[in-house]
Amino acid sequence: MAPDGKNLGYDDTPIIPGTSWHVHDGNRPQPPVVTPGSCCDCCTDCGAGTPPADAVVLFGGESLDGWVSGDGSPAQWKVEAGAMEVMPGTGNIQTVAQLPDCQLHLEFCAPTVVKGESQGRGNSGVFLMGQYEIQVLDCHDNLTYPDGTTGAVYGQYPPLANACRKPGEWQTYDILWEGPRFEGASCVKPAYVTVLLNGIVLHHHVELMGNTSHRVLTEYVPHAPEGPLMLQDHGDLVRFRNIWYRPLKGYDEG
Repeated sequence: MAPDGKNLGYDDTPIIPGTSWHVHDGNRPQPPVVTPGSCCDCCTDCGAGTPPADAVVLFGGESLDGWVSGDGSPAQWKVEAGAMEVMPGTGNIQTVAQLPDCQLHLEFCAPTVVKGESQGRGNSGVFLMGQYEIQVLDCHDNLTYPDGTTGAVYGQYPPLANACRKPGEWQTYDILWEGPRFEGASCVKPAYVTVLLNGIVLHHHVELMGNTSHRVLTEYVPHAPEGPLMLQDHGDLVRFRNIWYRPLKGYDEG
């Protein structure tokens, strides 16, 4: 609940299994604010350096080669100064590459000019396999329903902390992803995710309940063990840079 008594979310949505909270419940406890540390005096501008030697680079700052719109046409977002920026109205973009279970790294930046509130400020999303969302939002001094705040597994799990930097400053996601496995129509292994924002753990190996969506509970729908990384056009000028992944596999697995 906001300080002025305004409901930040919803009370007419389903109850999340294992909890007493509705999906996007505005009365759910807010994640505590934790100020992230810094690696150096200029860490908001200098980036995180080069990817590891064995990383697969998905966006290195020069072009959107390897990215497409939802209909398969070339991605229409803007590339400038080493970053890609949402072009509102052009739609989500996703990788041509199909990612396996992986370590994913990316950096994002909410617009410097603050507009809107709650879900209307600096909104985007990182969709693993194109359907499991880790929320991107400007939650620096901006309350919203907890399972929709920055770093939430959208509609399922609030993050353990609000580790957001100020709008206009670069922020870092490091995500360990294990996708679900299916035999026929049955899910025999659920998805698990670990998420760090700016070096602070938000989720530790949490089990997803299904894909993520707005205002509803979902179930797993069978799909391949690999899938694209999708970034969301939610109408805000969010920027991304330095996107890479490393497959999670043993040295003897090829």
